[in-house]
Amino acid sequence: MRGAILLPRATLPLNVFEPRYLQMVDDVLSGDRVLGVIQPKLGDEDEDMESPLGKSFPLQRVGCVGRVTSYQELEDSHVMITLTGVVRFEVLAEPMTDTPYRIISANYDAFASDFTTGLGESQVDRSKLLSVLKAYLDANKLAADWDGIQRASSEQLINALSIMSPYGAEEKQALLEAASLKERADVLVALAEMELAAGVGGAGTLQ
Repeated sequence: MRGAILLPRATLPLNVFEPRYLQMVDDVLSGDRVLGVIQPKLGDEDEDMESPLGKSFPLQRVGCVGRVTSYQELEDSHVMITLTGVVRFEVLAEPMTDTPYRIISANYDAFASDFTTGLGESQVDRSKLLSVLKAYLDANKLAADWDGIQRASSEQLINALSIMSPYGAEEKQALLEAASLKERADVLVALAEMELAAGVGGAGTLQ
């Protein structure tokens, strides 16, 4: 899904309504309850396509496996699921299948460190991250649960901000592929500072 990423121990809510993905969710729930989130690799001319039909579009090299941790049936045959990230993966191959959704063979070796909770938190400049976050929120007239932000671990905060950030697909992919928690935090800070320098503005709520 273009613009959607998942990271270890972070959550991603998804409103599922396309028949191919409803079948995928049914199959996942009847099995081990895990599925992969990965962005299609689309050109500028495809920027309005969130999830292209068919199986011909190339995929990004890296995605993240998540476990379905909540499921709710909504009206009009929609379902709401929440994925909790487990580990990132590299795409090895995509076998031919009859399923309407895509299935890939994955390798997890490069991301074994994803299983270690809080790895790299001591290298993160948390005060810098919070300072830039506050400036970004103020500039955009966004409200936030600041007490919750202060209580969150650096890993929780950085990964959650990466998932919910309003950046484009390529920026999201850079956040996903960051080699360390510090690098991911540095990318977040750099993106926010560029927007602040460009004079971002808006209104809303960040929760």
